[in-house]
Amino acid sequence: MADRKYILMSDSTCDLPPEVIKQMGTPILKFHFEIDGATHEDGGMDFHEFYDMMRNGSMTKTSQISPAQAEEGFEKVLKQGKDILYLSFSSGLSGTYNSACMAKENLTEKYPEAKITVIDSLCASTGQGLLLYKAWEKMCEGLTLDELADWIEENKLHLCHLFTVDDLVYLKRGGRISRTTALAGTILGIKPILHVDDEGRLVSIGKVRGRKQSLNKIIDLMCERIEGYDNPVIGISHGDCWGDADYIAELAKKKLGQDTKVITSYTGTVIGAHSGPGTLAFFFMGDKR
Repeated sequence: MADRKYILMSDSTCDLPPEVIKQMGTPILKFHFEIDGATHEDGGMDFHEFYDMMRNGSMTKTSQISPAQAEEGFEKVLKQGKDILYLSFSSGLSGTYNSACMAKENLTEKYPEAKITVIDSLCASTGQGLLLYKAWEKMCEGLTLDELADWIEENKLHLCHLFTVDDLVYLKRGGRISRTTALAGTILGIKPILHVDDEGRLVSIGKVRGRKQSLNKIIDLMCERIEGYDNPVIGISHGDCWGDADYIAELAKKKLGQDTKVITSYTGTVIGAHSGPGTLAFFFMGDKR
């Protein structure tokens, strides 16, 4: 019996530009966030306005995708007679993967002929997005759902994430760093270097003094990790700092080649609510995270 057609799905924390999501035709489940008490869909307000409000002291709060929301999104596809491969936001940062698993369990009884595969990306922001984009390319090459699921599992821990932030107050609010560390870092101009580890958690791996030095350090770390891996496509996300995104893109192209495709996106409103304005994140394939 021939394999049923399947749909590749993900959620809005993949932080990809709208034109890329449109190109892929990938259904995206939307997180929600609050700013100053008003609730919006992830990406449901102008990014520059969102980050300006944060700069001016607006408070933010986010909520994960619920089992009911995942079930509703999945069922729209199942009613078309298609299977689902869903790539979720890292379980190390959100309960959305568990919500998707609960939705799958509920729908399996209702649609016994359907296949729903839920994968924990262990990725975040445009790291999740770059993995999704590469999975879409593989799907277009003709991989079956099971073949694509195997490919994602084999490659997701080679999707490297390197972050820095401009203002430590947002990491302090989220409990990522202590108040003392945030205060000392602000006074001394210390910028953290963070990554997403093999458990899908955001952790600090170093610090440098000065913004430009932090961007240069990210490229140095990339060079240590890319041996043996081609990177025809890389990802960059930013918290309303286009100049820094352009700067790091050019540094990367000098190392990887000028024909390297760069997918640049705003750090979305849900991720950005925790990392703040001035976030700069860089994503590529490497031998280790």
